[in-house]
Amino acid sequence: MNWKFWKKNKTKKKKSAGREWLDAIVFAVIAATIIRGLFIEAYTIPTGSMERTLLVGDFLFVSKMSYGARTPITPVAFPFAHHTMPIINTKAYWDGIQLPYYRLPGFGKVQRYDVVVFNYPMDADPPLSRPVDKRENYIKRCMGVPGDTLKIVDAQVFINGKPADLPKMSQTQYYVKTDGTDFNPKALEDIKADVERVTTDEYVITMPKGEVNKIKAFSNVKNVAPVIAQKNTFEQQVFPSDPHYKWNQDNFGPLIIPKKGWTITLDSLTYPLYHRAIEVYEGNKLEVKGNDFYINGQKTNKYTFKMDYYWMMGDNRHNSLDSRYWGFVPEDHIEGKALFIWMSWNENGTFFDKIRWNRLFTGIH
Repeated sequence: MNWKFWKKNKTKKKKSAGREWLDAIVFAVIAATIIRGLFIEAYTIPTGSMERTLLVGDFLFVSKMSYGARTPITPVAFPFAHHTMPIINTKAYWDGIQLPYYRLPGFGKVQRYDVVVFNYPMDADPPLSRPVDKRENYIKRCMGVPGDTLKIVDAQVFINGKPADLPKMSQTQYYVKTDGTDFNPKALEDIKADVERVTTDEYVITMPKGEVNKIKAFSNVKNVAPVIAQKNTFEQQVFPSDPHYKWNQDNFGPLIIPKKGWTITLDSLTYPLYHRAIEVYEGNKLEVKGNDFYINGQKTNKYTFKMDYYWMMGDNRHNSLDSRYWGFVPEDHIEGKALFIWMSWNENGTFFDKIRWNRLFTGIH
């Protein structure tokens, strides 16, 4: 006699091949999204602003845990597309829902000299007007942290009155005069330098400081001098683009980097420096009426910052669109810390040296 007659037959219906594939894809998308959002994400270097530290074609991993992962601000977005859909070039997100900024606990905060990935602050402006987490990804070196006083004198960065460390592979331009004899191409291959010929006997060479003596040692070189903008020369494109401040890329500041809880007095000198942070990044309505300032309709000459800010610069100092041109990076724009290069692809290399083997799995310092 079958004593189990009362049990129902629970034969499991087998999933179709299509359903199994769908389940696997959904699981992979969810898992990859969590990993990219909370732990580690891959980035590529598209421009030369960090050369020679990072080269165009370097692929690197960036740690979200170093500073704590930022939770999604724009949650409705197409998976794996940052701000633009490939091919069709339409928005890859819907900004109808915007969540408040929040960062999970991390291993620490951004430190001076860290190589950091962040969202480009100027993408907040029209015509793009992108949400914070959908602004373009940039990578630079942090040269100033909240509360620092930063100054640049003849291309040397000073932090709180002391010379900042010069990244080993950072480079600037040098004027080189020769006796008219051409450089030996083979000799130049051994020097980390980009050579631009201006006249028959004059060149502008972009190179790290450590390579300068090698150029000086060439028998045809008569003079080598750094290319530096003159002090007290106003450059309109340099932050804060105000004639009160006769600053340029090589002579800049002093400038105090805002810190959460720091209170400033608003006047004709502080307004050009900090109005964008107050209005755009911290979401206030700032108005100037005669000599008076109004924040959110209230007359006041004081403002206390709600966030920390950072000062980012490229190691390729004369070929970098960085904080010298657009100012501070708010803390809610920080994405993560660059860890190491896992692949490096030389687009201009020959078939046999497309991959830069010596850069694979090297740390970023």
